Amino acid sequence: MVAALILREVGTERQLFICQRRSDQPMGLKWEFPGGKVELGETAQQALARELSEELGIDAIIGDRITTVHHNYRNGSAIEIEFFLVKEFHGELVNRIFQQMLWSPLANLPTYDFLAADLTLIRDLAAGKLL
Repeated sequence: MVAALILREVGTERQLFICQRRSDQPMGLKWEFPGGKVELGETAQQALARELSEELGIDAIIGDRITTVHHNYRNGSAIEIEFFLVKEFHGELVNRIFQQMLWSPLANLPTYDFLAADLTLIRDLAAGKLL
């Protein structure tokens, strides 16, 4: 799995783009970063660029990998998500699959109900440890 930390700066405030799953999806109404699965034959960066195009209608320039998160869910399933920084993209953000999407100041991220796999990352981002 891959996900984008789409970062913008508004004055002195740093904001990340976050998305809320639809209620009819698994773990519905939880917040997450846009991204998805790596298909056979794709690099992580290629997969993320494809997913951002499909989900948001943008042509993103995929930056450095910021971190990799490993998470074991209580039902026994496990996931690994690579998070990449995106500082630049072309096109307008279009909501194609989410309940809602918004820009959040880093410090406000913990106020959203994120997926369990993202919680440590959210705390680190809010504390200014990764970006």
